[in-house]
Amino acid sequence: MVLRGIVMLRMPCHLDGTRALQSTDPREIVIGLKQRMGRVRLTGTADPAGRRQALGRAALALGIGLAGGMVFHALNLPLPWMLGALCTTLSAAILGLPIRTPEKLRPPVIAVIGVLLGSGFTPLLLARIPGWLPSLALLGVYCGVGAALVVPIYRRFGGFDPVTAYFAGMPGGLAEMMMIGGAMGGDDRKIILAHAARIVITVTAIAFWFRLVMGYQVSGNPGGPLFATMTARDALILAACGVVGAIVATRLRLPAATLLGPMMLSGLAHASGVTASAPPPGLVIASQVALGTVMGCRFVGVSPRLIGRALILSMLAAGVMLALALAFAFLLHATLGFDRSLVLLAFAPGGLTEMSLVALAMKSEVAFVALHHVVRIVLVIVMAPVAFRIFRIG
Repeated sequence: MVLRGIVMLRMPCHLDGTRALQSTDPREIVIGLKQRMGRVRLTGTADPAGRRQALGRAALALGIGLAGGMVFHALNLPLPWMLGALCTTLSAAILGLPIRTPEKLRPPVIAVIGVLLGSGFTPLLLARIPGWLPSLALLGVYCGVGAALVVPIYRRFGGFDPVTAYFAGMPGGLAEMMMIGGAMGGDDRKIILAHAARIVITVTAIAFWFRLVMGYQVSGNPGGPLFATMTARDALILAACGVVGAIVATRLRLPAATLLGPMMLSGLAHASGVTASAPPPGLVIASQVALGTVMGCRFVGVSPRLIGRALILSMLAAGVMLALALAFAFLLHATLGFDRSLVLLAFAPGGLTEMSLVALAMKSEVAFVALHHVVRIVLVIVMAPVAFRIFRIG
C-alpha cells in the first residue's frame, strides 16, 4: 500500500516502525536495511506534500544539529561540530520532535571526510605500515576477547535472546551486524540500537578523555579561513577522489565504501605528490555537523525507554571494550613501543569515520587508526557468522 508517498512492504513491523527481517533472502535483507536506514524510498507515486514534510523535518534536524555544534564550539568542547550536533539531535529524538534523518546527505558527507582523512597521508607514513603488523595481529585477539566479555552483558543484563545478544555484542559495523543478525533470526531493532548507542558512547567518551584527562586539543576545526581558495586543478582532483573512490569502493563491496574509497584515492594522490590541498574548512565543518545529525537521528521513532535502556547497556559494553583496548595499548607500548594513545584510538569500539576524525583532530596518524578499524570490521564480518554456526548459538 502507499502511505504518504512511500511504498510500504507488507512485512511485520516493530513498535518503533522498523521492520523485522524474517527472510534469509539477501535481496530482501538489503531492501529492509536500506528502507530502515532511510537510504531507499520507493516513490513510484510520491505525494509532493509528503516530500515537503520530509524535507522540512530533515532541515529541522540539520538546524538543531548546527545549533548544537555552535553551542559546543562556543563552550570549547571537544569535537564540537560533530558531538554538538549528535547530542542535540539525540535529545530532540528523545523529546519526540518532528525531525528526520537527512540520509541523502550521508554519502557525500562521508566522501568529503574520506578525502580529508586521505590528505594526511605521506610517503613516510605509508612506509611504516609493515611496522603495524603486530598490532593488527593482536586486533583479532582483542575482538575475540571483547565479544566474549560483552555478549553476556546483553544476555544477562539486557535479557536479549542468544542470537540478538551475540550480534549486538560483536565489535563490528552497525549496518553489517544488523543485516547478518537479522538474517540469522535476531531482533534487528535491538542490534541496531546496541551498535548505534555503543558508537555514541565511545566517541563521546574518547573525545572527552583525550581533551580533559590527556590534555589533547580535540577541536575538530581544520583551521584557516572557512572557505579557503584552491586552484581549479586541486578542486577537480579532490572531487575526483571523492566521486570515483566512492563508486569504485562500492562496486568492490568494500566496508564503509563511501569513506574508504575516497580516503584511499586521496591518500594516494597526496602521498604521490599529485596534490597537497585538502577540502575547505567550511565544508569539513558542515560535513561534521551533518554526520553528527545523522548519528543522533538514528534514534528517531524509538521510545525514550528503549533509548535509555540501549544507552545504559552500551555504557557497560563500551566500558568493557574501552578498558580492554586500554590494556592492549599498554601491552603494545611496553613490549614494542607503540604509542598508547594511538593504539587506544585504533582499538576503541567506535565507528571508522568517527574514530578517524578524532585521530585527525588530535593530529595523530589517521592511516594507522583507519586501517585498524577497517581490519576490525572485516574480521568480524567474516568470523562472526562462522563462530555463530560452529557454536550453534540460539
